Amino acid sequence: MLPGAVIGWDMSAALALGDALGVPPLAMAELLPVIEAVMVRKLNEELAANGAPGFRP
Repeated sequence: MLPGAVIGWDMSAALALGDALGVPPLAMAELLPVIEAVMVRKLNEELAANGAPGFRP
């Protein structure tokens, strides 16, 4: 368990947002996992650097 850490995105919501924005499903399938991995890593780095309440790396 990682209290306070970001472990991933709600992909249903991300896919729905992409669909609403007119992004082709194939593009979302290719790009979302890569984007998610970078964003999760960066968000957790930011939480660790700023001493977020309950965050333990």
